[in-house]
Amino acid sequence: MKQYAPVILDVTHSLQQPNQSSGVTGGRPDLIETVAKAGIAVGADGIFIETHPTPETALSDGANMLRLDLLEDLLQKLTRIRESIL
Repeated sequence: MKQYAPVILDVTHSLQQPNQSSGVTGGRPDLIETVAKAGIAVGADGIFIETHPTPETALSDGANMLRLDLLEDLLQKLTRIRESIL
């Protein structure tokens, strides 16, 4: 697929857990770092991660968001992985 377009991994939505009964989705924010690292390691060209200063107060998708204060550290780790495979 990369021959046609860049591949972007939507990390947070890939961890979203729909709930049919309440209409409110859950998520696995504890796996955001792992999935993002795996995506970059296998060659994804970019990532999409929803963030919020306080995910528990977000109006939408809070259960699968990364806290904003954790983003910089994660991006540094992902950059190191990307640089090691290029």
